[in-house]
Amino acid sequence: MLTIRFDRLGLKAGDLVLDVGAGFGRHCFEVARRGGRVVALDYAADEVLGTRATLGGMVDAGEIPLHSYVGVLRGDGTKLPFPDNTFDIVITSEVLEHIQNDVGAIAEMVRILKPGGRFAGTVPSWLPEKINWMLSDEYHAPKSVGGHVRIYTETELKAKLRSSGLTVTGSHHAHALHSPYWWLKCAVGPRREDSNAVNAYKKFLEWDIIKGPKVTRIAERVLSPVLGKSLAVYGTKPMPSLVASS
Repeated sequence: MLTIRFDRLGLKAGDLVLDVGAGFGRHCFEVARRGGRVVALDYAADEVLGTRATLGGMVDAGEIPLHSYVGVLRGDGTKLPFPDNTFDIVITSEVLEHIQNDVGAIAEMVRILKPGGRFAGTVPSWLPEKINWMLSDEYHAPKSVGGHVRIYTETELKAKLRSSGLTVTGSHHAHALHSPYWWLKCAVGPRREDSNAVNAYKKFLEWDIIKGPKVTRIAERVLSPVLGKSLAVYGTKPMPSLVASS
């Protein structure tokens, strides 16, 4: 299940892409499938190992070319271990809401992005996220260790990206059908696993992801602008000449 739209990013074969907070690799797998050269970075050791194993398996199975798998490493998003102006594209999905120093993390991602490079970041949308916080304080920090530390408005996220030096080029919401799942989960308790309603809705989502029927695709398009679980924002790093003339 992808949140970032790679056609909108203009991903080209051979682009060097960094996925910050890659998790178990859902977006970096797609980068590799499209011919990009991907570097996946995450702070969680188990997710680094899982992504490394999956990408290696995809190479062995011939699903992606060897040159698309550049590396998977553990690292801190506020202290990226790369030189300035290294990557053609930087992506980060559902990560910034976990980081106390989100401004520092954004600055690091812009630093290592080449001039003219593209950026995409996603965070939980304000309204669905606000409902989750209201339903359960176990959903977010401080009770949820490593949980969400803030709720972004679209205006706030775009302002922070612009302040870091990016030119914001667009945005969209996604995954409207996932919002009710989290509302149900928060209503019964985020840590409960025995709720019939939650488990039934989870099975529906799994079915929807696999089958992708037309009716739910239409529902997603209609509902996502208001109820989409995620907000995706896109930007570019200006060329030096444009910076100098502005």
